[in-house]
Amino acid sequence: MKILFYSPLNEAAVWLHDLARALPDADLREWQPGDHAPADFAIVWRPPREMLASRDGLRAIFNLGAGVDAIVALEREQPGTLPPNVPLIRLEDTGMGAQMAEYATHAVLRYLRRFDEYEMQQRERRWKVIDPHPRATFTVGVLGLGVLGTQVAQTLASFGLPVRGYSRSAKQIDGVTTFAGQAQFDAFVDGAKVLVNLLPHTPDTEGVLNARTFAKLARGAYLINVARGAHLVEADLLAALASGQLAAATLDVFHQEPLPADHPFWHTPRITITPHASALTLRDESIAQVASKVRALMRGEPVSGIVQVERGY
Repeated sequence: MKILFYSPLNEAAVWLHDLARALPDADLREWQPGDHAPADFAIVWRPPREMLASRDGLRAIFNLGAGVDAIVALEREQPGTLPPNVPLIRLEDTGMGAQMAEYATHAVLRYLRRFDEYEMQQRERRWKVIDPHPRATFTVGVLGLGVLGTQVAQTLASFGLPVRGYSRSAKQIDGVTTFAGQAQFDAFVDGAKVLVNLLPHTPDTEGVLNARTFAKLARGAYLINVARGAHLVEADLLAALASGQLAAATLDVFHQEPLPADHPFWHTPRITITPHASALTLRDESIAQVASKVRALMRGEPVSGIVQVERGY
C-alpha cells in the first residue's frame, strides 16, 4: 500500500512519522513536484493541481480538515484536478467539534453576560453594573448543522438558551428549532440575537453574511463567524456595526489570512479577532481516523465522510 502526503505547512516529517506508526505496512512518501509514481491513497491539505490531476490508481483522497472548499474550488476552476471516480474524504470531528462548541459557547456567553462591555469599561476605568440580556429572548441561530454545527447547537441549547438551526436539508435536533432550505432562511434569521456561522463554503453560501441578513436580525445583534471569510461581506459588517444594527462581532476567519495589518477590522471597536483558531486539526485523532478508513477501504468496506464534490461538502 503506497500513500502520498502533502501539506504546504512544512509539517510533513511529523505527519509521516506518526502515520508510519498507525500504518506500519504502508509505503509513505511526501509528494514533490515531478512525482508521478503510483500511489493508492493521497493524504492532503491544499494540494497543488499537479499532485492529483491525471494520477491513475488512487483509491481515495483524504483531506486533512473538515472544510474541503479549497480543494473543491480548485476542481471547479480547473476541472480534472480530482481524478474521476476517486472519493474525496473529509475529516469527521477528530476533536474539532468540542473545540468549536467551546469557542462558540464562550463567545455567546460573553455577549449574554455583557463581558465584552465590561472589558471596555475596564479600559475606561468605569465602575457600572450592566444587566445581562434576558435569556428568554437571547435567541441564537446556528447557520449550518453538519457535525460541528450540530454539536455547537446542542451545547448552546444545554444552557437553556433558545436555539435555532439552519441547514440545506431538514434535520431534527433535540432542544433546537430547525429550519431548512432557502424558503425558510428568512424565518430562521428573523429576530435572532446572535448568528453563529458554520456553513460550508460553496458558491451558494458565499456572501451570505450580508446587509440583507443583518437587517433581519434583532437590532443590536451579534455575529460569530467560524466558517470561512468568504461568507462575510466585510463592508456590510462595518456598516451594520456603525449603524447599531449589529452590536459586535467575533471573527475567526477572513478573506485574507493572515489578516493584513492595515485592515479596518483591527481597529474597529467591538470586533474580536482570533487567528483561525476556533477548531484546530488534532494530529493524533486525525491520523487514527484516516488509518481506520484506509484499512476499511483495503478490506472493501464502506466509509463515511465522502464529499459530494458537486455540492462542495
